Amino acid sequence: MAENFTPGRLARSMAFYSAYHRHPHNRLTHYFGVPTIVFAVMLGLSYLTVPVAGTTISVALILMAVLAAYYVYLDPMIGGTLTALSVPFLMLADHVATLPPVTAATIGLVTFIGGWAVQLLGHKFEGNKPALTANLLQIFVAPLFLVAEAYFALGLRKDVEAQVERLVADGIGGPGAMGLPVQQA
Repeated sequence: MAENFTPGRLARSMAFYSAYHRHPHNRLTHYFGVPTIVFAVMLGLSYLTVPVAGTTISVALILMAVLAAYYVYLDPMIGGTLTALSVPFLMLADHVATLPPVTAATIGLVTFIGGWAVQLLGHKFEGNKPALTANLLQIFVAPLFLVAEAYFALGLRKDVEAQVERLVADGIGGPGAMGLPVQQA
């Protein structure tokens, strides 16, 4: 008799990304690359503002609020943690945006390029392309994946980890589903 398996929203969102990130060195590089890229993107979006109720707010804040709502919807604990961790990045990006334009642009370019260099090094270990090459929306899953992985490493949310691993093993997407070799951790 077939077992009834219904993965949660978070596991379904993470499984495709996880299939591209099996090698422990790749996962480790992402703990440096993803936050660096997130900061660089927030910095760029901090320059774009919209008027709201007699004041202006940055597009970075709007994007963070929308993503925070989505992440909390997927999992209140992990999404809430990611939201709390994102606030200092947004504050730093807003601060750097007030620096002289050449300084801010240099910081933005160095962090963006450096973050991607670290990411691509990780995928060299993995032996595959980044998940976003198959699905651009995976860029929004990356920060969530890292926070969830930290929870898993601490022995928390093992139910979600088991669901993700089962989905990956079942070939939900990623390199394995495309017939490419998948290195196991």
